[in-house]
Amino acid sequence: MVDFVHPNRSNLETENRRYRFQKAEREDSEGQGVLEISMGPQHPSTHGVFRMDVALDGETVVRLKPVFGYLHRNHEKIAEKTTYLSSMPYTDRLDYFCSMTNNWAYALAVEKLAGLTVPERAEYLRVILGELTRLQNHACLMGFLLQDLGAMGTPLMYAFREREKILDLFESLSGSRMMCNYMRFGGCRVDLPAGWLDQVRQVTGGFGPFLDEFEQLLTTNEILMARLQGVGVLPRELAIHASITGPVLRASGVNYDIRKVDHYGIYDRFEFRVPLGDHGDCYDRFMMRLLEMRESLRILEAAMRDLPEGPILDPKVKIRNFKPKPGEAYGRIEAPKGELGFYLISDGSANPYRYRIRPPSLINLTVLEDLCLGHKLADVVIILGSIDIVLGEVDR
Repeated sequence: MVDFVHPNRSNLETENRRYRFQKAEREDSEGQGVLEISMGPQHPSTHGVFRMDVALDGETVVRLKPVFGYLHRNHEKIAEKTTYLSSMPYTDRLDYFCSMTNNWAYALAVEKLAGLTVPERAEYLRVILGELTRLQNHACLMGFLLQDLGAMGTPLMYAFREREKILDLFESLSGSRMMCNYMRFGGCRVDLPAGWLDQVRQVTGGFGPFLDEFEQLLTTNEILMARLQGVGVLPRELAIHASITGPVLRASGVNYDIRKVDHYGIYDRFEFRVPLGDHGDCYDRFMMRLLEMRESLRILEAAMRDLPEGPILDPKVKIRNFKPKPGEAYGRIEAPKGELGFYLISDGSANPYRYRIRPPSLINLTVLEDLCLGHKLADVVIILGSIDIVLGEVDR
């Protein structure tokens, strides 16, 4: 567990702003003095086709309603009309920043349903690809959040520079930079090309200095601290009751990481710490990503060192005539944005009888109004950015 102290926090209010304004209608039934505006669905700060209906008293938020559905693609019902394997490419389109971890969560659910085993080498490859995905996701979040704050250009370009290096690795391995379609039930699709691990070591070797640079430039920046500290506080109890997961939950001080809880894959073989925040505000959520990336580098170093030789796919898996026995299973992982889970019911046919997704972006958005009440309209953009959503998995 890692704790950190906010610089210059002693003179800040941390918990008294969220309840200043109630969710109920204002005392004047006609809503006099309340301005209602619609942010989105094409507003650049909404990170996709997402709309917020905001009621303002001056510039202060007194009500906020998230509006979803503009990107709905019928993913879950399509999956019930196609084979298990044919749904793997659809998972790429959920959180399209994190296709490798999307593949992993779905593969894990099917493996539980069908009772499949995964070779050792494939388990290590999944960890390597999962942690590389976490690195590029968190780096982008930090860049986007700084842009939401008004730091135009430089932080985001620095973050995307590092992301491009990881996407190059994904492309050389899977043939695609973003829609990788790499995982398979019982393992992985192809083995590593020659020299690929050396390229990973080169990328991760330069990622630590990149984090050092970001931390030195940003974490004690006076403007960043003023805009993030004490803003969008998520109390621990509300985070738990609302089923919030991932860095947003841990920023509120809740020590819950599925890699530690479930030990899925081979995560019990790696030593890494779970960063925790103290106040649950935007600054804590920013710091969670920075600290988690450092732990991902530790996991990657150990995984590449211990990567064994051997097969990458269970030879007993019959992809062409894949029909799990009747039953149900839920597979989940610690995706970069939180708990990503797939719930499957099999009736013995080649298609899932039921196919449902538990997307972290959607669940984490349910507390958006609670985080924004009492803050200014300009803070809403920052609070939304600190949650880290992708509309591909919100709407599905």
